[in-house]
Amino acid sequence: MMDVEILSRLQFAGTIMFHYLFPPLSIGLGLQLFLCELSYYRTRNPAWEAAARFWTRVFAVNFAMGVATGIVMEFEFGTNWAAYSRFVGDVFGSALAAEGIFAFFLESGFLAVLVFGWDRVGPKMHLFSTLMVFLGSMFSAVWIVVANSWQQTPAGYHIVWQDVQGEMMPRAEVTSFWGMVLNPSSVDRLTHTLIGALVLGAFFVASVCSYYLLKNRHHEVARRCLSIALPSALLFTVLAAVTGHDSAQKLVETQPAKLAAMEAHFHTSDEPTGLTLFGWPDTENETIHFSIKLPYLLSLMVYNDPTVPVPGMDQIPEDERPPVWLPFQTFHLMVGLGTMMIGIAGLACWSWYRKTYEQKRWLLWAVVFMPLAAMTANQAGWITAEVGRQPWIVYPSVQDGVEMMGLKTADGLSESVTAQQVLSSIILFGIIYSLLFAVWVFVLNNKIQHGPESGEELTEYKRKLKADSMSEKFGQSGKSHGGDMLEEGVR
Repeated sequence: MMDVEILSRLQFAGTIMFHYLFPPLSIGLGLQLFLCELSYYRTRNPAWEAAARFWTRVFAVNFAMGVATGIVMEFEFGTNWAAYSRFVGDVFGSALAAEGIFAFFLESGFLAVLVFGWDRVGPKMHLFSTLMVFLGSMFSAVWIVVANSWQQTPAGYHIVWQDVQGEMMPRAEVTSFWGMVLNPSSVDRLTHTLIGALVLGAFFVASVCSYYLLKNRHHEVARRCLSIALPSALLFTVLAAVTGHDSAQKLVETQPAKLAAMEAHFHTSDEPTGLTLFGWPDTENETIHFSIKLPYLLSLMVYNDPTVPVPGMDQIPEDERPPVWLPFQTFHLMVGLGTMMIGIAGLACWSWYRKTYEQKRWLLWAVVFMPLAAMTANQAGWITAEVGRQPWIVYPSVQDGVEMMGLKTADGLSESVTAQQVLSSIILFGIIYSLLFAVWVFVLNNKIQHGPESGEELTEYKRKLKADSMSEKFGQSGKSHGGDMLEEGVR
């Protein structure tokens, strides 16, 4: 029989990983959509309008999936993780309330104008709505990442004890809202997360447009969107590497156990520490099989000094050591995919600049599959961050010189939930999420296969819309005038 802790962790990991397919894509698409509409606003070129309308439809489908899949996690806090919810309730309440007020309402409110406001509001108002939807999606990520970062590096709080059904339970209470928000890892983790989302959005747009070029369809819209998406992909993949490097450097101070797990660095030495490119960690024997290591490189990357040794897992108490194999593999997968994306984006931009991009079918196909690499890298980064902080669900910390207790994952479970209940819900969620994913793929594929309208189609559509509007206006006016004449005749 499986343990209730393992099942609860698997359930939450599964639901959040499925949900995390959609918010990064919404954020990344939001920027690409805004840039397309900004180009239309400045040039009034029908091709840019066709692009903006097309990506609006794709964005709406993805946004709906993100909302539907995100609600479930909030219920899981109460059903499976009641002790954790009591411990972090004051902290998460502040962050999630800010997310609802300043982000979700902003995004949702202007989404109606974005989707249904074409031909109903002016171009300037519609552009502003597009910007607000994009910013709202980013602000939503800000508060979620802040809350998660607080678990990794808590700040701006103290511990109080409260009576819960006759038992004294600890609770973290916020003493400084901005101290909580600007905890030691929030800025680095937030920038890296947001840039990862922008990478995904840029590659998604570039993928669809490259597919159109391969199929000899929608050339004008595809070329215009690629002129934005490809440089964006190159810029953000490079920035992702920079922000990832900054985050890793902070780990040696805030979470040395996670850093040791990410590199399977078991033993501290007086010698400089090398960087392992790949391998198969063996925790029992504290070694890495089939490994290739570059000497001095980890010391250089962590300390900017190739001679300073990096602390290993042997510096961590045995009962506080995270798993090694999974964080090691997912971290190296993320780095490998990131390096590949930089290379593909660089080649694509160079070919675009040389005007040879459309002739290189192998490169077009490579770009078509890049969103899968970006999604996988985002998921791998999340797994690395969350598994690497085990066994803690909230890290212990020092606040104003006072040691504050943390909360271990095993202590965050609900007291009454059973393994059978969790297993049943995992099966049900698996069925429902599989159906949702199939619907998402089906609808998204339909939107992509249909593609954007041509400039001529949009012009004809607007002409008919204007004609219908004028006809309706004059028809109602004539009917009103006729009614007045009839009433006058009766009198």
